[in-house]
Amino acid sequence: MNSGRRRRTTAQTGLWKGLNPGMAVAAKGVVLVFVLATVWDVDAAGAVFGRVRAWIEGTLDWFYVLTVCATLFTCLFLACSRFGGIRLGDEDSSPEFSRFSWLAMLFSAGIGIGVLFFSIAEPIFYLDNSRAAGYPNNPIADLAGAEALDERRAVHAMRVTYFHWGVHGWSAYVLVGLCLAYFGFRKKLPLTLRSALYPLIGNRIYGPVGDLVDLLAVFGGVFGIATSLGLGASQMATGLDVLLGVDPGLVTQVALIAVISLAATLSVVSGVKRGIRRLSEWNIGLSMVLLGCFLVLGPFTWLVSFVATSAGEYLWRAVPMGFWIADGPGQAAWQNAWTIFYWGWWISWAPFVGTFIARISRGRTLREFILGVLIVPTGLALVWFGIFGGNAIHLELNAPGGVGTAGIMELVRGGNYEAALYATIDRMSGTAWLAWAMSAMATVLVATWFVTSSDSGTLVITTFLSMGDPHPPRRFRIVWGLGVGAVAAVLLLADGLQALQTAAIAAALPVSIVLLFMIAGLLKSLARDP
Repeated sequence: MNSGRRRRTTAQTGLWKGLNPGMAVAAKGVVLVFVLATVWDVDAAGAVFGRVRAWIEGTLDWFYVLTVCATLFTCLFLACSRFGGIRLGDEDSSPEFSRFSWLAMLFSAGIGIGVLFFSIAEPIFYLDNSRAAGYPNNPIADLAGAEALDERRAVHAMRVTYFHWGVHGWSAYVLVGLCLAYFGFRKKLPLTLRSALYPLIGNRIYGPVGDLVDLLAVFGGVFGIATSLGLGASQMATGLDVLLGVDPGLVTQVALIAVISLAATLSVVSGVKRGIRRLSEWNIGLSMVLLGCFLVLGPFTWLVSFVATSAGEYLWRAVPMGFWIADGPGQAAWQNAWTIFYWGWWISWAPFVGTFIARISRGRTLREFILGVLIVPTGLALVWFGIFGGNAIHLELNAPGGVGTAGIMELVRGGNYEAALYATIDRMSGTAWLAWAMSAMATVLVATWFVTSSDSGTLVITTFLSMGDPHPPRRFRIVWGLGVGAVAAVLLLADGLQALQTAAIAAALPVSIVLLFMIAGLLKSLARDP
């Protein structure tokens, strides 16, 4: 593999200058057809995607479980192997960004809104034992005999939360990012998903097979970002209602999507070193302030003990949990609704998040890349979810009216996940002005997390369509940045975001197959690396 084998397939002149014309037209066409078909009959589209997703979850749950485990063990093997010292680039290359900026950007792109949207709702859902959703809230705890609402069940609730946000999910990002950084910077192939298949199919990556693989990544990026914009708009609207009494309805949510999309487009146009890097560093700084407030205002000693115990339980049982397959309809319903949903979500996001991580990782060693992307974000997630979710759990376990009567669990039972964060802030702060200040901080943080997820995703989409150009034409960054926001707004107005989310999860199936081929291609190439 060398630069002499690289074939340029981007237009040199005209309207599509800098892009692959066929892929650009195909990507826009498929997105447009999907949106029109969904808006034309939302119920029918949702039913079709729902049946596809239900079939995947009910028939291929084992395949998703094994795929995620395979990516994790591949990453761990490579980190501990003799290949760990290989540099992602030329031997004399050095990292483009400082370690802090690098970690801030990969964390912002990889998790984003999830750390706020689910930080309260998910642990509380697993703590609950009401079966309000029609299936067990936490079969892992039930199998261990922790069925009562007490601290033992609370540890199991946090352990499952850690499982869904820990090393298993991040391993998909690591594998994709590692493949693209290795083949792009060391082997001088395009910085796109197709390059990881070069050891298996050679120059055919520049043909229809390669185009299809990259288009899968583009669709996952568009649908994933659009869905997240809809979820984020809902939570930001709830925050504005709490802060200013603004109606959190569709008009407010569409307006928020427009503002976030515009900000994300400006950020991606300004480039990685300016907009994306600075916003990511801002996110980390503000997140630490909000995290400090939760730690100081909460039961400090109890939280530290709870986080340590829960993290220990997770680390000790991570491997058997990773291979666990549900037994019985109730357990299967829970696993499909949560674990398989998460694995599909992580996998569907892996192409564009992994590509962005690769884009900012030139010059680092293979071992540093794996450990940095796998361990550091997981550690931050353990602390974040432990402190945020731990506060909510402590409030429910020690509610004046009895266990489970603090009101947070009631919101989660009703599916009002976005309000659970603000309810927790209100109950723990003690004073109205402090609750307002913390709620304002959380709302701003939701917005900036979304900007960084959206701008990095837009950069990756245009990078794929420009055949791996790390600096794709600005006009196309603008088109796709605003276009993704438009997709989210239209589907929100048509009540089609749920269908979009279902389609994104279903799309994880072909991506997971590509992941397995990427593992084979990477190992084959590493074995031949001098």
